[in-house]
Amino acid sequence: MSFKKSVSAVIFFASCIVGAAQPSGVQIVTSGGQMSEDLFIKLIGGPDAKVVFIPTAASALRSQNKVIWDPDKEENKNEFRDEMLKRFKLDRITILHTRDRKVADSDEFIKPLREAKAVWISGGNPGRFTAAYLGTKVEKELKALLKRGGIIAGESAGAIVQGAYTIRGDPNKPVLMVKGSEKGLGLLPGIAIDPHLTANKRENELVTIIDRYPELLGIGIDDDTGLIVKEGIGEVFGTGRVAIYDNKKHKDVWYYWLKAGDKFDFGKRVPVNKIPE
Repeated sequence: MSFKKSVSAVIFFASCIVGAAQPSGVQIVTSGGQMSEDLFIKLIGGPDAKVVFIPTAASALRSQNKVIWDPDKEENKNEFRDEMLKRFKLDRITILHTRDRKVADSDEFIKPLREAKAVWISGGNPGRFTAAYLGTKVEKELKALLKRGGIIAGESAGAIVQGAYTIRGDPNKPVLMVKGSEKGLGLLPGIAIDPHLTANKRENELVTIIDRYPELLGIGIDDDTGLIVKEGIGEVFGTGRVAIYDNKKHKDVWYYWLKAGDKFDFGKRVPVNKIPE
């Protein structure tokens, strides 16, 4: 990364922290699992809720009935939509997808987001999502949805893109930093999110990122685990744990753990009623 790009990245991440107002909506960031879906179903409030599903991070999605759908193709789209209706107990759902930034920046494309109560962002490759939507009206409307009290949930890559920094594997190196692809949506200001943490044995990878960008806070999420965030307070749910990377040493590692039921204050960057070990 050039000096100019490095400075720009630092300024961007810092701007996501200083004076950042906490949205009034609710966010779910998760590695996936039934509990996150159950929370989402409870939050949306019933089968008539207006929900948007964004599959753009994926190249192929597999339903519970093993229906495989490529978001770029019409084949199996209706079957996959039917599975989504069952999955979230809905009467209807809008699938919103494009890889064309001009389309993503059009009023007609983002109309469902303006009317939505909730959005679910799929897993996949976070770079596909940000390449299509970062800096477009889609980003603007996702932020507006939270501001008006809506719900945004994302699993895996859908969790990553909610942070200010996009953690993304480099196919040429065993690293999680890809030049030119650092920025996320910043729905969680100043945060870098890494799902599937222990399953992928990446406990130390976030240490490298936070060392390079110490203004960030790292969040590592185990499988079948996540955080539900409202008014700047996140509560851990699921069968695993969440690791907090605050650029400080805790015993012999550079992170500490939160378990289900523990709460974290994103504004103050400290656990609620808990002393980090």
